[in-house]
Amino acid sequence: MTADIDQSIEHAVSKLKAGLLVAFPTETVYGLGADASSAAALERLYAVKGRPTSHPVIVHIASVEQLTDWAKDIPAQAYQLAERFWPGPMTLILPKADHVLSQVTGGQDSVGIRIPSHPLALKLLEAFSGGLAAPSANRFGRLSPTSAQAVEAEFSDSPDQVAMVLDGGPCDVGIESTIISLLSSQAKILRPGMIDADSVAEVLGAEAFSFGSSASAGETRVPGALPSHYAPQTKLTVASSEQLIELVLELNAMERSAAVFAFDSTVAKLRSNLSGLVFDSLVVAPEQVDQYARALYEQLRRFDKLKLDRIFVEAVPYGSAWDGVRDRLERASAEVSA
Repeated sequence: MTADIDQSIEHAVSKLKAGLLVAFPTETVYGLGADASSAAALERLYAVKGRPTSHPVIVHIASVEQLTDWAKDIPAQAYQLAERFWPGPMTLILPKADHVLSQVTGGQDSVGIRIPSHPLALKLLEAFSGGLAAPSANRFGRLSPTSAQAVEAEFSDSPDQVAMVLDGGPCDVGIESTIISLLSSQAKILRPGMIDADSVAEVLGAEAFSFGSSASAGETRVPGALPSHYAPQTKLTVASSEQLIELVLELNAMERSAAVFAFDSTVAKLRSNLSGLVFDSLVVAPEQVDQYARALYEQLRRFDKLKLDRIFVEAVPYGSAWDGVRDRLERASAEVSA
C-alpha cells in the first residue's frame, strides 16, 4: 500500500510540475491543486473552476519554515497560531512576499497560507517542495467536495480538465478552514470555521482579535466570502423548527418534492404531522457540531442528486462553535442577485 501511495504521489507531482491540476484531500474539503509559482497553472485553475480572477486562492505548504517563501513582515501572532493549529484547518492572511503572483492574491498585497493536516496532502506537499494553490475542487460557488467520488462527479462532463484525483477517503472536518487576517495589530477572523473564536482567544487573548467581514469597504478579499457560495443546485431554505414545519406542511399539501435536514425533535414532529408523505428524504441532523460539519456537504450533495423541488435545513444553534456551519448555511441559502 505504501508503495502504491508513493507512486501516486510521484505521479501527482509530475503532473503539477507540468502545470496541470491535481485534486487532493485535505482535512477540510478536497482541493484542486496548481503550482502556486506558475502563472500558466494558475490561469488553468481559474478557468477550470470558473473562478473570478479577483477571488484569491490559498497557498498550501508543508511546514512553518516555508512561511517566509510566501509572506514577509510575519508577526509573532502567526507563529503563536501556527504552533497551536497547524497542521490544521486554519488559513492565515499575511503580507505577501514580493515575488508572489497576482493570480494567487487576486491583485492584493496579502496572501492566504495554510498547512493542511491530512497525511496524503502533507506527503504531496513535501514531495512537491513548493506551494500549491488549492481552492475547493468544484465549480466556483458550488458545494465543496468531501470525497474523491464527489470531485470526479463534479468534473464528469470534462474529466480532462483535472489530470488526477488523489483519493484520501472522506474529509474529517467537512467545511473550509477558518481564515484569520494578521494584516494589522489586531487579528481578525474573516471566515469562520471549525477553529472557533473562543479557541483563537485562548491563544491570542480576547482583546487581540475581532470578527471582520470581507464584504466591508476596504476589507481584504478572501475565499468563500461572497454572499452566495457553497450552494447546491436545488433551492435551499434555512428556517427555525417552527418555520420549517410550517413550510414543509405547505409544500406537502401541494404534493411537491423536497428534502429535510433537521434535528431529531423536528423530524419527529414532521413524521407525526405528515400523512401520505411525499418527501423523498427526511434526514436527522447530528447534534454535535463536528459531526454536523463532517456530514453537511455530503448530505446536500446527495439531496441535489434527487432532483427535488426544495431542500429545507433547520437553523443551527448559536454560539462560537457553530459559527462556521452557520456561515456556510447562510451563504448556501442566499438568493443570487441578477
